[in-house]
Amino acid sequence: MQIIDGAGRWGPPADLAANDWVEHLRVPDLSVGTYCIPAGGVDDQSPHTEDEIYVVTAGRARIVTPSGDAAVGPGAVIFVPAGEEHRFVDVTEDLVLLVVFGPAYGSRARRDV
Repeated sequence: MQIIDGAGRWGPPADLAANDWVEHLRVPDLSVGTYCIPAGGVDDQSPHTEDEIYVVTAGRARIVTPSGDAAVGPGAVIFVPAGEEHRFVDVTEDLVLLVVFGPAYGSRARRDV
């Protein structure tokens, strides 16, 4: 067992960064992190090679995907399949997302030999 301290809590972006991403746990089959976008910020992420679940712990925004968009706020749980384009827009309050990747983030990324 492991308690993951700090997961899902606000972390202001580092100097000159648009957003803040911190990975808290990584094992082969999953990883857990916190992604923060300040109010008025722009989500600059690209599609991931792993399935992903977001849990909104604070803030408000909209998530946009090719299949539609939805308002999200505290308590919302969002599933995004691997490879699906997605973006958080209209961030009206500092957005804090607990993120779970399966398998671990980046583990399916193509690596040139």
